[in-house]
Amino acid sequence: MLIGFTFNNFCSFNIESEFSMEAPTGKVKTRFPDNYTSTDAEYDLLKTAVIVGENAGGKSNFIGSLKFLKSLVDVNSPVQSVGAYVNVASAMTEKNPVQKFEITFISVAGHVYRYSLAIDRSGIVRETLYKQSKRRAIFSCLFAVERDHDGKYEKKEGKAGELAAVLKNSNNCYGLFVCKLALLGNKDAIETVDWFQNILLAGAVPEDRENDAAGKDEDIRVLKDPRFLEIFRMVDYSICSIEVDHDKPYGKSLIIRKDADGNEIRRELQQDSTGVREFFAWAVQIFRVVYENRVVFADEMDRVLNPILSDRVVAFVNGAEHQGQFIFSTHNVLHLNLKTYMKEQIYFVTKSKDSLTSELYSLADFPEVRYETAKVYEFYMKGILGGTAFE
Repeated sequence: MLIGFTFNNFCSFNIESEFSMEAPTGKVKTRFPDNYTSTDAEYDLLKTAVIVGENAGGKSNFIGSLKFLKSLVDVNSPVQSVGAYVNVASAMTEKNPVQKFEITFISVAGHVYRYSLAIDRSGIVRETLYKQSKRRAIFSCLFAVERDHDGKYEKKEGKAGELAAVLKNSNNCYGLFVCKLALLGNKDAIETVDWFQNILLAGAVPEDRENDAAGKDEDIRVLKDPRFLEIFRMVDYSICSIEVDHDKPYGKSLIIRKDADGNEIRRELQQDSTGVREFFAWAVQIFRVVYENRVVFADEMDRVLNPILSDRVVAFVNGAEHQGQFIFSTHNVLHLNLKTYMKEQIYFVTKSKDSLTSELYSLADFPEVRYETAKVYEFYMKGILGGTAFE
């Protein structure tokens, strides 16, 4: 599960921005017993969160920062900043601006890791991995590597025995050190890489994967699971079954409905409404949250989820026992209320009209917003919470 993520100097973001999935302490939790999961590592982590903001405010850039970090783990490619992803202001004022990412999570095996990475256009500036046993315990350094003025990498601290072999041939920008250590069998590095590759899903939706047989088989397995139909029917309760097409599951699969007289209506998915087609794909990700404990970041879900469907999805994810997390961005604030969400579950992204830089913050940062009386929609539309185009 994701505990927290911090990043800086990515697209429209040019200040350190922090996102947390830790549930609040105190009496608030007793009002929302289904909204969080208690872990063996003594972290209470939120199951859902929503990110609100105007068009072009930076919501997609926030999710894109996670997607970019994940891509560096997924693919053994040059590890360096990409010009299109570096904040414009920093690129204009700094000779070689540095992008920074730090993520804290609980692995499948239940261990807490904090991984950080700083990169510039020359490659890795610094990379570290820390481990924690319990929430209040001290993080111990597994490895910390830093580039010197000559472009060579040196160990700064840590105990990873395989690090010497990695450093010997690492005076280049190919591959993260954590990935190289995983290839050499370091167990902590393996757990870290596994979490990025198999648990974190950032901004992607399933689609026909004609050239990815393994991926298509994995999707078909989900689509054929009876529990998937339970999720998919949230979009239309007249749907009674699905016949999955093995060649084009997201196009040729048959959606079967029954009318009030019991008559069957069969229609190919590609001929169904846009909302049904798109929710069919996102229902796969919701399945993976609840039944596979995945951490899913979904961008622009309001294209698919109207306020009623959004409430159904959030209630379903919160109501199930699992260790997955579903975080989605939206423009729609009509469904935001403090009867469904804790303040810590609502984030805003707003962009300054002067500097054109984005800022990410939580509703929990506004003590004047009270659970008993506050109407989030009214506060938002009056510009009190930021994130509105007319701000």
